[in-house]
Amino acid sequence: MNSLDIDVLQHARDWVAEGHRVHLITVVQTWGSAPRQAGALAALRGDGRLVGSVSGGCVEDDLIARAVAGTLPDMADRVTYGITSEEAARFGLPCGGTLRLVVEPLHDTLWLDPVLQDVRAHRLIMRTVDLQTGTWTLAPASPIDGPDFDGRTFRSVYGPHWRLLIIGANQTARVLSEIATALDFHVMVCDPREEFFADWNMPNVTLLTSMPDDTVTDIGTDERTAIVAVTHDPKLDDMALLEALKSPAFYVGALGSAPNQAKRRERLRMFDLSDEEIGRLHGPVGLRIASRTPAEIAVAIAAELVWVRNTLGGAAACTPNPSTASREGS
Repeated sequence: MNSLDIDVLQHARDWVAEGHRVHLITVVQTWGSAPRQAGALAALRGDGRLVGSVSGGCVEDDLIARAVAGTLPDMADRVTYGITSEEAARFGLPCGGTLRLVVEPLHDTLWLDPVLQDVRAHRLIMRTVDLQTGTWTLAPASPIDGPDFDGRTFRSVYGPHWRLLIIGANQTARVLSEIATALDFHVMVCDPREEFFADWNMPNVTLLTSMPDDTVTDIGTDERTAIVAVTHDPKLDDMALLEALKSPAFYVGALGSAPNQAKRRERLRMFDLSDEEIGRLHGPVGLRIASRTPAEIAVAIAAELVWVRNTLGGAAACTPNPSTASREGS
C-alpha cells in the first residue's frame, strides 16, 4: 500500500536516520472551511524540505520558514492558524477556516518502525501522545477510530481506513487499483480465472483467486468496504453482487450499459434480494463523464467512490448517483 501515511512517515524516518532535524506536523482540529481535515500529515526537515500537506497553501510556507529559522518547538506543541479573519486571509484559509496543528520534533524512530510495519500490513494502528509529558503509546485501531484531541492528549490513526474489492483482474481494474491506492483505499482484486491473474503484478494490491461470492464473505465486508464488479462476465459479477448487496458495504457498483444493468436487476430479483437491496446497486457504475477507455472508466468509478465516501450518513450513501450513465455493454 502506497498511502500518504506511508509516504510521509517513511520520509520522516529516513530523514531522522540521516541525521536531519525533522518535525512531524498533524492536523488535530479544524473549524470552518479548513482545507485539510483532522489527521492530515506532513513531515518537515530542518532545511525546509517538506512531504505531505496540512493546508495546501501558505501555512506550509510559514512552517518552512520557521523550520529554516530554527524556531519550531523543541517539544510537541500546539500551533493554531486562522484565529482572526486577517490571519485566515494571510494563510489562504477559506471562509474564516481555522487549523490547529500539533508540531512534534522527531528525535528517534522508535514508534515509526512499528507503525510503518502495521500500515504496510494493511493494519490500522493508533498512536496517543501526551503533550505535557511527551510520552506516547501504540495500540491497534478499528475503522471507527479517528483523530482526536482534548487539549493535552491527541491521538492519530494510521493505515487503511477504507477498502475496495474489485471483481475482475482486467485493465480497468489495474488503473482503478492505482487510483484507489492513492486515495488511501486498501485495494483487493478478486479473479478466479488463471488466464487473467497469471500475469498480475501489482505489489501494492492484494490478489485473491477465490470465487467472488466467497471472497465478499471471507474478507469480512463492513461499512468501510466498497465492492465494484468489472469482469463483464455475469457469472462472476452477479455472484459477487448477490453477496455484496446484502452486506454492509458502503458502495456496490457494476460495470455495464443501462440496458444490461436493467437485465442484471431482473436476474437479481430471481434470488432472495429485496427491491431495497437491489436499489443499492450503482449501475452503470461511476460518475457521468462520458468515459470510454479503461482509464477514463476507472477515473469515473474512483470519483463516485470519493463522492459516496465523503457523503456517508446522507441519502447519497445508499442511493445510486443520478448522474451515472452507460459506458460499456456487458
